[in-house]
Amino acid sequence: MALFPILDAEGKQTETFDLPDTIFRLDVRGDIIHQAVVMYLANRRQGTASTKERGAVSGGGKKPYRQKGTGRARAGSIRSPLWHGGGVVFGPHPRDFGYSIPQKVRKAALRESLNAKYISNDLLCIDQLKAPSNKTKDFVKVLDRLHLKGKGKILAIWSKEDAQNDSAFSLVLKVSRNIPHFSLMRSQDVNAYDILRNKKVLMTKAAFKNLLERIQ
Repeated sequence: MALFPILDAEGKQTETFDLPDTIFRLDVRGDIIHQAVVMYLANRRQGTASTKERGAVSGGGKKPYRQKGTGRARAGSIRSPLWHGGGVVFGPHPRDFGYSIPQKVRKAALRESLNAKYISNDLLCIDQLKAPSNKTKDFVKVLDRLHLKGKGKILAIWSKEDAQNDSAFSLVLKVSRNIPHFSLMRSQDVNAYDILRNKKVLMTKAAFKNLLERIQ
């Protein structure tokens, strides 16, 4: 088993965590990740694009001109798709793009995404996620000591155990909401797409244990 360091707010290692070799390996199953990411992106599509066919466009009940003798092409309606302002042929209509993949595939994709972050050294674990004060700049200093400042998008994952002290956790939510490219998610809600769309992933010790329970 590999030993994964757990840091404190100062960026110093306090303890280690044993990583199971069955999850954190040197290879990543990109095909499984691709299936899950495509599904998550498809489920995010609104599917509200809509166009009118010639039957839905107002007007056009009268033949614009006689059939013969005008020298022009025959026309039966000014709402023909050939005319300006006419209906649209084979245009988009409201639809649901969402679909589902097996739960085992979603679990495997989450496992592979965490493994990918571990291989690229973009996965960090902290014992507790706390704000030293009610100022955003002090919380930014914590991220700086963890070498996360200026590293791109950061996803911080917490669990319900971290939120037992409501006042302390609400302070974290308050001071972090003005930090660009920083987001917070619960360990039971995060998926493979959330992991991969962020450059760095910061987890609390409790959240890390919950994620390992989900992917095993």
